[in-house]
Amino acid sequence: MAAEAGLSRSTFAKLSPHPYLLANLEPSSDSAAPTRSNGRAPLEVRKPTVNLSSLSHAHGSALVRTGDTTVICGIRGETILTEHIPNYRASNTQTELSDYDLLVPNIELATGSAPQFLPGGPPTTLAQTLSTRIYSLLHSSKLLRAEDLRIWHKRAAEASIPLDDEDVVEGVDGEPYVAAYWVLYIDIFFISFDGNPFDAAWAATVAALRDTKLPQARYDPDREMILCSRQDPRPLTVGSIPIACTAVIFTGNETKDQTPDGKFWLLADPDTLEESLCNETVTIVVDCAGGSRRILSISKHGGTAMTAKLLGSKDLLDWASKRWEDFASAITGSRL
Repeated sequence: MAAEAGLSRSTFAKLSPHPYLLANLEPSSDSAAPTRSNGRAPLEVRKPTVNLSSLSHAHGSALVRTGDTTVICGIRGETILTEHIPNYRASNTQTELSDYDLLVPNIELATGSAPQFLPGGPPTTLAQTLSTRIYSLLHSSKLLRAEDLRIWHKRAAEASIPLDDEDVVEGVDGEPYVAAYWVLYIDIFFISFDGNPFDAAWAATVAALRDTKLPQARYDPDREMILCSRQDPRPLTVGSIPIACTAVIFTGNETKDQTPDGKFWLLADPDTLEESLCNETVTIVVDCAGGSRRILSISKHGGTAMTAKLLGSKDLLDWASKRWEDFASAITGSRL
């Protein structure tokens, strides 16, 4: 009678989130496996789904969904003449992407995606933080090549055909030079929000960049402008597939400090409720393309439970590799 008349699991989770999650992770019976409030095992993640070319008027786009977190990324290229770049230097061939701000990510947490995002307000701190993290990872991961964004021009009239970078010699009259660049505006829009926004936003960015095709472009010296052709658009060179894998640390203490016995649980791919109960987050960015595991970054925010030894443990890295396989397979459409 008590079970039939009692409150549902979801109601208990909302009324007493800390005790409820702790009771599920530390069951009284040895035969019961540790679970979370959402029914997942501690290291169980939500299966990602990816749809490419979701937007009609973007040069590349992708929609990514993990559980109830859904985000869409659209990429649009705009051209800018080198003469309009204040700090342009023809000799700079190493740091063009960052020096000239050729990659411009922007994140919007839409009204209706979650109760805390209200209409008419300024960009939230979370949206600005996510945009900064996406921007930083775009450059540190070296996901894109500056060569794909250069628009070449040769002063000689007969050289209107696009040239390969290998054939270019700058600084001599009549030889090709960079007349303009493509600037990629990366707009990331959350349709629904249920935790772990960075992993979803980054996966959508990677998928959209792999889907992006830029028009053939050339510089017209008579009109001093860039002309584009819709025929034979060129894809970007995105050889790697770096994937972000995030987990939170739950200590079971409502003050969010570590329990006296030092016990804690690693919860992979957290939802909004779990994020509100934890103050320590770990994000690993890995790329396992080609059969080898490359760790691009490991970052930890808050808390004291996760030590350097645990950050480099085999179990944690193996979990990140499995997470990479799920996302990479969803992005490419094949098992890697």
